Amino acid sequence: MGLSASLPSLCSNPPLSSASSPSMLPSSSSHIADHPRDLTADLPDDLLVLIFHSLGSGDRKRCSLVCRRWLALDGQSRHRLSLDARADLLAAAPALFSRFEAVSKLALKCDRRSDSIGDEGLALISLRCPNLTRLKLRACRALTDDGMTALAKHCPNLRRFSCGSCAFGSKGIDAILSGCSLLEELSIKRLRGLADAIEPASPGVAAGSLRSVCLKELYNGQCFGPLIAGCRNLKTLKLFRCSGDWDPLLEQIASHVPGIVEIHLEKLQVSDRGLFALSACADLEVLHLVKTPECTDAGLALVAEKCLLLRKIHIDGWKTNRIGDAGLIAVAQGCLNLQELVLIGVNPTALSLGMIASNCRNLERLALCGSETFGDPEISCIAAKCMALKKLCIKGCPVSDHGMEALAGGCPNLVKIKVKKCKGVTTEGADWLRSSRGSLSVNLDPVGMVELHEGSISDSGMLAEQLAAMDLPSSSNGRSVLSKARVFMASTFRRWSYGNSISHHS
Repeated sequence: MGLSASLPSLCSNPPLSSASSPSMLPSSSSHIADHPRDLTADLPDDLLVLIFHSLGSGDRKRCSLVCRRWLALDGQSRHRLSLDARADLLAAAPALFSRFEAVSKLALKCDRRSDSIGDEGLALISLRCPNLTRLKLRACRALTDDGMTALAKHCPNLRRFSCGSCAFGSKGIDAILSGCSLLEELSIKRLRGLADAIEPASPGVAAGSLRSVCLKELYNGQCFGPLIAGCRNLKTLKLFRCSGDWDPLLEQIASHVPGIVEIHLEKLQVSDRGLFALSACADLEVLHLVKTPECTDAGLALVAEKCLLLRKIHIDGWKTNRIGDAGLIAVAQGCLNLQELVLIGVNPTALSLGMIASNCRNLERLALCGSETFGDPEISCIAAKCMALKKLCIKGCPVSDHGMEALAGGCPNLVKIKVKKCKGVTTEGADWLRSSRGSLSVNLDPVGMVELHEGSISDSGMLAEQLAAMDLPSSSNGRSVLSKARVFMASTFRRWSYGNSISHHS
């Protein structure tokens, strides 16, 4: 409604001002009023396409309804499409993909309570989209291995494939790997057909092109072992909450894919045996150990000793105390290029943190969550020695206002700090720090405020996102609207509580 209401002003000549020169006035103003000219007709197609690409999804849909020209240009220039993949999509697919003939990135998502598109529908879509390079399938439970075979046949240029909560099995994945020689990224989550998998998946023609493999919440995920070990150019491996023993697979990776750069292991049956194998990967730069209770200081120490290029380390110790000062001291001694360190449920002391701060001169991002030993002495150590530190995130640690005072004169490059669920840090202490360092952005969530995600104290992904997303302007006046709202609510609540207590006692 808002767009259509503005169309007359967009497509007609603007009203002439009384100050206009008489020589510029048309001979008949009534002629212009009777026959308004569409000003957008002068815009070339390429310029309109650029404008469409800069719009959001909703605005672009509304623009396509303005006229036939805009409808045609929108269809010809739209490369990304997300569709509701219910069974009735089959009837609409021919007309839909005749309009969007340039689609190269497609997402098919179905509600779990609805019947999804089947093999016939996927075959028709893949036939209509020969230039498809990215495909995401979610909850398409009616798809079988035959549908995946048709997809691989008609879309050989596929580079990224992701599927979740689907019913086909390892043969369907094999079809993709055997038919798509340009495949670079493969992500598989909750694939139901793996329970009956007998033969392991092989890399096929994608062995030379595959760069990233992500497996999530899989039963019998070990059938992808030969696939991972056979991708000689694999750079990223992410394994999340997959059942079974993964130490043997990590040993295969170390011997067959030594050039791997990034490894994520979360809620996995992995021990020091697997870490010992990973220590042979000299090119390793990013390591995430999240809730792997069988990994200890010994495994981490060997990785830190051999993998000298490590620049990002995320550890969620799950409060098992099997990784502590000993492992972190090895990190300080071996990983001199360390730029980002996230410790969750780990209890480091000033001894290990001091060595990391002294040796790792490039450390820019540091996050500590749920640590029982990270207090004022430790934060003072960080403030005194971390010269390159830019972002600091502390959650659920026994720090106080005294620790915040140490930051006032330390960490000369610090621009952003986030403090959450730390009982000893008050709003007054944060305000003092903010006023002492005007260029420092201080984000404080008072303990008394209700949080939406209680119990997420050991969520490594969320803490890492918070650390990476601290991109507010480096000024106390540049805080986000949400941060300002939280501070306002907290101060209002304190004033209201104080007033009630006074009236109660009087």
